[in-house]
Amino acid sequence: MTTEFNTMQQIKRRFFAMRNGIIADTLRRAGSPFKIIFGLNLPQISDIANEFGQDKALSETIWANNTTRESLLLAPMLMPHDEITEAEASKWIEESPSTEIIDNLCHHLLRHTAFSFELADKLCRTDSDKAHYAAMRLLWHHIHTHQQETKNLAQTEINRNCHLTHQAALQIVDEIEFLNA
Repeated sequence: MTTEFNTMQQIKRRFFAMRNGIIADTLRRAGSPFKIIFGLNLPQISDIANEFGQDKALSETIWANNTTRESLLLAPMLMPHDEITEAEASKWIEESPSTEIIDNLCHHLLRHTAFSFELADKLCRTDSDKAHYAAMRLLWHHIHTHQQETKNLAQTEINRNCHLTHQAALQIVDEIEFLNA
């Protein structure tokens, strides 16, 4: 008798097969907000994403599994860059429970969208430190294309003196000044 598994079950089985208890325990002790942590690293998660390919519906289903760290890391890798809307991107940022998830979301998905800079600009105008953090992560990718606007936004962020964003904003300004030296 052959057992058929749906896609979500297949992904969870892959997580389970690759689990790393040492990494999972370390993340738990460090205060990771997730109920379920398999301890996979990003190359392993990327391998799973490559195996299943980009699929908006699957990505949204995986993202909804927000109690599992690896699900929130995998979902942006499965989302086609041209199929996420700016509103969905903002929602995902706000739903992100940690900077690790925001970093991954920005790196694997949001920086590749046509609205990346506009989203960063809008995020800088919110009251959410988490949104400002995502903005700084996105702005890094616009140092060459929107240099002056990026510098201005980062300088404003430096002046906010938020512990979550201050260092990233300093690095952006330093990089732009280095490029213009």
